[in-house]
Amino acid sequence: MDSSKSNDLYVDMHIHSIYSDGTFSPKEVVEYASKVNLSAISITDHDSVDGIDEAIQVAAKIGIEVVPGIELSSEIILNSQKSEMHILGYFIDYKSEKLKEALAVFKQARYNRAIEILAKLKKNGAVLKDDSFVKNAGNSVVGRLHFAKALVEEKLVGSVQEAFQRYLANGRPAYVSKYSLSAGDAIKLILSVGGIPVMAHPYYIHYSDVNMFESLIKDGLMGIEAWHIKHSERAVRKFLSIAEYFNLIVTGGSDCHGPYKKEKPVMGRVKAPYSIMKNLKKAKLKFEMKK
Repeated sequence: MDSSKSNDLYVDMHIHSIYSDGTFSPKEVVEYASKVNLSAISITDHDSVDGIDEAIQVAAKIGIEVVPGIELSSEIILNSQKSEMHILGYFIDYKSEKLKEALAVFKQARYNRAIEILAKLKKNGAVLKDDSFVKNAGNSVVGRLHFAKALVEEKLVGSVQEAFQRYLANGRPAYVSKYSLSAGDAIKLILSVGGIPVMAHPYYIHYSDVNMFESLIKDGLMGIEAWHIKHSERAVRKFLSIAEYFNLIVTGGSDCHGPYKKEKPVMGRVKAPYSIMKNLKKAKLKFEMKK
């Protein structure tokens, strides 16, 4: 690709489909990505790779690059307290039996958690008439956002935000912690299936902790998500600076979950440069050469 032309191209390396907590099918993800003129994308469903094949097949006809990806839930100890951290994995071997076995454990744990959340909502007077999104989940991974939207649909709350504030957020009556790996183990799992591990949306964690970064890099962390829908320009500059200091790859994406009611998808709003793809490919090649 001509370097001058690639400067005008954008990517989205953080998108969710119906196989986790998104509303777009993988086909719709690719079609919308084309509509907003993205050159490359990655479907990074929570603890699931079930949407990747469909996305790759559709993208081949449209002419968009699709990077096999995932977003793993994990935990890290910061200031003597557990904090949630998500690790993105790019160019993973999504057909790996080892990965499938690990994700099966996540899936069962997610289902058990969903049943527990249902019970807690009922105990607190928020009885969902339609809980089929849990019991008929199939290959989809059920998360708190599913419950928040269901509560809105049944007019038990006025908004997704209210659903979290009243019931689903940490410390609220229907909160149930989810099964998680340690951040280090999530990184190692991604590495074991040939992937590039990247810290997702660092805005949500205590990103100024130097010891934390040093520890995660020792475990194999290779990148940080600088561009994100929740990151201000100031935050982006901060994360670019962190990446430079620790010699990390920078990535970016919208964290799009598709359209919801009158809200349009956020895909296309985050201007993450095509250079991300080049750097991920270089890292993947370098990783493979070390084997």
